[in-house]
Amino acid sequence: MTVKDQAIKAIQELPQDASIEDAMERLYFLYKINHGIRQADDGQKISQKEAKERMKNWLK
Repeated sequence: MTVKDQAIKAIQELPQDASIEDAMERLYFLYKINHGIRQADDGQKISQKEAKERMKNWLK
């Protein structure tokens, strides 16, 4: 599915009373997911152990 197809599908799935802001938020959310997947595919990821360690530091 192309990016254009994904965008059209995401917008079509919004409720009829959705605002432009709702559409933009949905598209940005999908962008961030796709970006994260590309990063992981490129090896830019950390282990679950490292993630837990980082979270401990953030939540202090």
